[in-house]
Amino acid sequence: MRRRTGRRVAAALALLPVLALTACGSGDAPGAEQAGGRSADDPVAGVREVESVAALLPAEVREAGTLRIGSSVGTPPGAYYPNGSDKPPEGQDIDIADAAAKVLGVRLERQDASFETILPALGSGKYDLGTGNFGVTTERLKTIDFVTYINDGQGFAVKKGGTALTKKVTDLTRLCGLTIGTGAGTTFEATLTARKDVCAKAGKKPYDVKVYSENGATLTALQQGRIDVIMSTINGLRHQAAQPASRTTFLGEYHRLDVGFAFKKGSPLTEAFQAAVNELIRNGTYARILKKWGTSASATDTSRINPPEHT
Repeated sequence: MRRRTGRRVAAALALLPVLALTACGSGDAPGAEQAGGRSADDPVAGVREVESVAALLPAEVREAGTLRIGSSVGTPPGAYYPNGSDKPPEGQDIDIADAAAKVLGVRLERQDASFETILPALGSGKYDLGTGNFGVTTERLKTIDFVTYINDGQGFAVKKGGTALTKKVTDLTRLCGLTIGTGAGTTFEATLTARKDVCAKAGKKPYDVKVYSENGATLTALQQGRIDVIMSTINGLRHQAAQPASRTTFLGEYHRLDVGFAFKKGSPLTEAFQAAVNELIRNGTYARILKKWGTSASATDTSRINPPEHT
């Protein structure tokens, strides 16, 4: 009986990431990659090309009519698969990218990729741009150009009812002696690695960092007690905590970051995409997209190219 019970528990835990992701689908709005697959009430459906903005694209791009986008699809509200990976992804990042492309009069050829591979692939020319809730940091600005479209950042979450951490993390010394789970190649991993000496300086036991390639694996590790806390995006953790199946508690914001489309350094596309995002802000489409995904609190007043990292 113990063995069967253990198997049932393991199976239930394995389903947690799926439940957390599917608990908040967007109903009948399919969120397909092209306008033809979008319902009439979708905020992206009515977006049209704006000639003055499209004119900012290089002539060869306008002639080709397509751009290759490397897209990291993980969890809502950013980008996820509500209906399985054989169906188009949905999410805030998907909608903003599709809407910007429509303003520019081009079609996006979306290629799914793991988060940590997209930025290096921009330099090699595999993609023209990338999305994946990429935060603008001083280190990334050395090799990547950004066009911002939202203000998100870093936060923490714990297992609901747990006692390892119960208050907002305002200082990383609160993590001393704990095990933190986070995503590979993220600003979270970089922050935790760069600041790992804070515990020794405070005379405390160091924290341990476990890196996962999938958000679902991180959530499962939390529920199984293999990690004490998750560090991830503010909007992602807030959304996750709102799903009863995830059984997590959001501990609040730690560090805000601008988030944007990523391009190789010196890309000729940045000015056009900045103008496209600002057009979406001007005509109200941007506000409707954020309202759809519950992220209005992270709205930005204007898109910027390569802003300095928030301090």
